Amino acid sequence: MNAESDRRQDAAAGDGTPDGDGGGAARPGLGSRAPHFIKRSRALHLSWQVGVFVVGLAVVVAGIIMLPLPGPGWLVIFAGMAIWATEFVWAQLVLRWTKRKVTEAAQRALDPRVRRRNIIITVTGLVIAGTLAGIYLWKFGLVLPWKARG
Repeated sequence: MNAESDRRQDAAAGDGTPDGDGGGAARPGLGSRAPHFIKRSRALHLSWQVGVFVVGLAVVVAGIIMLPLPGPGWLVIFAGMAIWATEFVWAQLVLRWTKRKVTEAAQRALDPRVRRRNIIITVTGLVIAGTLAGIYLWKFGLVLPWKARG
């Protein structure tokens, strides 16, 4: 196991504190963000966690449904993860990892060599698509494909 997975396990396991925040002083930003009066009662805190989980699950499922349908599917899925991250360390770690990967991808996309490569690939694809459209129009004229005769 590497150091990162050890930190992840330590954060997920917590330190046995009643509020289950994993020792917030050692790991700022990780753990439950429930109000203090909810954390004081174990039953109330468990109910709070169940509620947060159910709401987050509903949002994530809605996002998954939106993936093949019109709608901001990935944005809704990340919103559901953010809801879970208000209460669960595992969701906070997944969200941090996702943010880090998105930031890295954005930095790579800004690299001049990568941008040049992407522009070349896009122009090549457009030239090929234009050539194919020109050949189709030359051979069949302006006829819809399902009415074309070979």
